[in-house]
Amino acid sequence: MDRLPKDPFMLVSSINMLLRDGEFDSLEELCAYFDREVEDVKAELLRNGYAYNEEQKQVRPN
Repeated sequence: MDRLPKDPFMLVSSINMLLRDGEFDSLEELCAYFDREVEDVKAELLRNGYAYNEEQKQVRPN
């Protein structure tokens, strides 16, 4: 994967997959790799009804 998807459902799925499979240890690390600002990604998720749970390292419905 060379960039994070723009489609909100694919974005959620991709972030969860990359974190679950151990590709990245945190959302911050994932965003840095894809050259995205963490706060921008979190805002995009919130606009689409999702939030990142730091403790679970997972994006879930808000």
